[in-house]
Amino acid sequence: MELKQKKCIPCEGGVPTLSPDEVTRLLSQISGWRIDAGSPELRKRFKFASFRQTIAFVNRMADLAEAEGHHPDFCVRFTVLEVSLTTHAIGGLSENDFVLAAKIDELPGQ
Repeated sequence: MELKQKKCIPCEGGVPTLSPDEVTRLLSQISGWRIDAGSPELRKRFKFASFRQTIAFVNRMADLAEAEGHHPDFCVRFTVLEVSLTTHAIGGLSENDFVLAAKIDELPGQ
């Protein structure tokens, strides 16, 4: 099943973070996302034509995150949106981070 077809599963801790092999496999299924060396976060930078378009996308992303029960960290800088995903309850990456990344990539307006 494709990542964008999955649903985030609530995580309250007690499960291991993804192995490096699992991270590599899942990273190959999403476009433009990266993991910086030594970081437990999945990151992507989005660029928009205007501030309004940036905020409209943030609002769509917020609605999606609420529906999935998995919430990204993000920073807005006028026409740039930087998104970071990690599973805080386990201190690293879980499949949920990749599921939400795949769904964010499907949102209109990028």
